[in-house]
Amino acid sequence: MEDRDLKLIEELIPQNQELADLWKEHVELELRLRSMDDRVYLSSEEQMERKRLQKLKLAGRDRMEAILAEYRAQSGQ
Repeated sequence: MEDRDLKLIEELIPQNQELADLWKEHVELELRLRSMDDRVYLSSEEQMERKRLQKLKLAGRDRMEAILAEYRAQSGQ
């Protein structure tokens, strides 16, 4: 995410519970994925779990982007 998006997320989190939840999930998924990336070998089950986590993270990011776009449209940014 771009710096301006991160700043806007930080600003909106206290006002938007959905965004706060999505951001928390995004950070947690990122940590889990990094942990998996640090491993030399992943079993086929772990590879499938990694792909599932990536899809969840992407879906959450898409929703956060939509929330930010809605806010920008409303506020004229």
